[in-house]
Amino acid sequence: MKTINRAARLALGTTAALALALSGTTTASAATWELLHSHQQICSSTAGHPGSYFIAAVVGKWTTTVQIALRNLPPGATSMGGTPIPPGSNYTNPDTGATTINGFVHIQLAPLPTGVYHAQLTASDGTETQSNPITINVNTGNC
Repeated sequence: MKTINRAARLALGTTAALALALSGTTTASAATWELLHSHQQICSSTAGHPGSYFIAAVVGKWTTTVQIALRNLPPGATSMGGTPIPPGSNYTNPDTGATTINGFVHIQLAPLPTGVYHAQLTASDGTETQSNPITINVNTGNC
């Protein structure tokens, strides 16, 4: 009798766990917003750059705050983070093609060797993260 009860409890527990797992499974839906790609770049001398900003245009509609950030920065680079974009919407004007810039993120570059560095501008609503490449050009002359 103990073996049957143990087997029944195991089967019931397995069934409950499977049902719980399946109830939390949803199909991924497409985001209702998009981080527009703006082909951004910054130029810096090898001595570093005291500070600048990358801009972000998030278009569409979103119901949670979208956080703007940078990742994959070159060595010694810092970012104070970006402006949070509160729930709302933003669209490109069909007549002019203009889009309101609704976010930006700070960057400060430490001295770096000459070269081209590739980082990412990101936007995240906590569920989905989108990113676009940014280019950091470092040279010995004036930019």
